[in-house]
Amino acid sequence: MTLTALMTPACVIDRAKLRVNAERLKTLCSQRGIQLRPHVKTLKSVQAAQLYAPPGSAITVSTLAEARYFAAAGYRDILYAVGVTPNKLPAINNLLGAGVALTVIVDSEAGAEHLIAFAQQFSSPLRVAIEIDVDDHRAGIRAQDPELIAVARKIDLQPGLQFYGVMAHAGASYGCFDISSRSAMAVQEARQTAEAARLLGEQGIPCELVSVGSTPTALVDIERPGITELRAGVYATFDCVMAGLGVCNYNDIAMSVLTSVIGHQVDKGWVLIDAGWMALSRDQGTGSHALDCGYGLVCDAKGRLLEGWYVAQTNQEHGIIAHRDGISPPSELFKYGTTLRILPVHACATGAQFEQYHVTDDNDCVSTVWPRVNGW
Repeated sequence: MTLTALMTPACVIDRAKLRVNAERLKTLCSQRGIQLRPHVKTLKSVQAAQLYAPPGSAITVSTLAEARYFAAAGYRDILYAVGVTPNKLPAINNLLGAGVALTVIVDSEAGAEHLIAFAQQFSSPLRVAIEIDVDDHRAGIRAQDPELIAVARKIDLQPGLQFYGVMAHAGASYGCFDISSRSAMAVQEARQTAEAARLLGEQGIPCELVSVGSTPTALVDIERPGITELRAGVYATFDCVMAGLGVCNYNDIAMSVLTSVIGHQVDKGWVLIDAGWMALSRDQGTGSHALDCGYGLVCDAKGRLLEGWYVAQTNQEHGIIAHRDGISPPSELFKYGTTLRILPVHACATGAQFEQYHVTDDNDCVSTVWPRVNGW
């Protein structure tokens, strides 16, 4: 089947670009001698993961639905990288019972105490890591905070738990628009996480896991003394946010949303398409960038960028394409029924709008279809 024969909207993956993107970080990690633990949250597809996290790989997930789905496909070393809550502990125990070496994270004494209260019910010891705040951006405990030692000791003394180490995510790297600032953030992320591990080791609490990562920092080629692994997710597809930061080029983006022209508002310079926020997501993460991509950049049916055209507005099932210079849409580009492709602002958010991906090897035909998992 050709791409243009698909019912729109549909999510398309350019397999060649996905493979190249995946190899970029794999090669960097190999050259630096550090383990890569890919985050599967972007595509949430076992078939897609064959290119960047084949069976047997250590992986990172953001939901227990992902953990169950990948565990059923044979993945056993899984880091659940969102703070664990009491209502998830029975589901976590089910994964342990299925033989999964699952690691959960906490960043407070309260979180540790809830794990301890449940610990005797676990079918096998649960690995626990502490999240470290390296950039004052989101969750975590500062390396120098006395609570770090207190939390680790509580976990370490509990027979039903295994204190496993520390991890961090430098979310502030999404505000780093040049290689210098991304390098500084990568150094900061690694040093503070390694410092937390060092302080714990001095207290007789060794860290087997010392894990860092975000796509902008993971792709910085630096030494990371004391770090055992890198995590990243969106690097395999990239998106307009990553291109806006300078981490990749727009032509590297491996995901797009196939859409059709359904009408025009000639006096306003608008092209109407059948991909609204239900297909593209409401994410406008490039609003602070030099190039605001709105809800996505417009490409022709073969994925070639149409310079200056972007999705300026969305309703639930309608998207509105306009030119950033206000020019009138050329009729030969945007005829009624014409198929276009939209590059996502945030690949994780856009991918989540779909139940499957249509994979192309030639930007003309559908080579295969990859299912994905949704939910929590």
